[in-house]
Amino acid sequence: MDYPLDRGDLELLLAIRAHGSLSATASAAAVVPSVVTKRLAALESRLGLRLFQRTTRRVTPTAEGEALCERAVKLLHDFSMLERDLQERRSEPAGLIRLAATFGFGRLWLGPALAEFQARHSQLQVQLQLTEQLPDLAVQGFDGAVWLWSVQGQRASEWVTRRLARNQRVLVASPAYLKRRGMPANPQDLPQHDCLVVRENEQRFDIWSLQKERDRAASRIRVQGPLSSNSGELVRDWCLAGHGIMLRSLWDIAPQIASGRLVRVLPGYAMLDADIHWLAPHQAQTPKRTRLLIDFLVERFRGEPWRLSPAPAARSAPRGSRQTR
Repeated sequence: MDYPLDRGDLELLLAIRAHGSLSATASAAAVVPSVVTKRLAALESRLGLRLFQRTTRRVTPTAEGEALCERAVKLLHDFSMLERDLQERRSEPAGLIRLAATFGFGRLWLGPALAEFQARHSQLQVQLQLTEQLPDLAVQGFDGAVWLWSVQGQRASEWVTRRLARNQRVLVASPAYLKRRGMPANPQDLPQHDCLVVRENEQRFDIWSLQKERDRAASRIRVQGPLSSNSGELVRDWCLAGHGIMLRSLWDIAPQIASGRLVRVLPGYAMLDADIHWLAPHQAQTPKRTRLLIDFLVERFRGEPWRLSPAPAARSAPRGSRQTR
């Protein structure tokens, strides 16, 4: 071949296959039919292959022509993505990012992070919806969600997931409660204690599946206690006031542990099911603004900042709001 195929050649092949005739292809391109005929003939001559079978009524690809068209689809798509990426790199990202997140983590940690991200990219708008039920992100037009677990099971292939930070749910109680009732020696002691349970969405949360952090040995313990609520914030208040033992995400109570207001109970055990993830519907190309946000959140939460400093947002919230565990 004297010279390689160019983008115009590939676009010509796909146009002929799509229209099914040389005259229709010429009409769509606003040229006379002889232009298309000559370009195709020259291309076949260079390649030494017959790419289309011609009849008086229709033009159809040969086996070689069909194979080349299939490659052309991918090559043109990749070329378009390259152009788009280069264009994005030259310009400041703009537009709207719509996100969903759980109430607790969204208010305490994600909200302040998003404010900083938007300040860095003034042409962007960020819209955050706090909810305890994961929306149908694609149907409702969300770019993604920051959620406390990844998608599992048969639907996992429909999602893009990325872990933003490790997290775990740990057992805690106030010093006053432990002074009055004593420290459990093992998970099997928990049913004899007042355990504070968060009840949400009519699910049972009185069975705690604890894992030993060293060897991952699991213990399923059914707990009980006189106090339970659908508000995680209220359960935390009860725990701080000395009413029982609570199972709570470390990101939510690390400051109280650091200050001594709460004490780890059975510190060798935890529920390891609450890592923080980015979730989004699968799509061929993620916009630059969304990629920038994901990278920012990975960097922001990589070191689990709740272990190092108090939560950056006020801790008060309306009593009617439900907080994720």
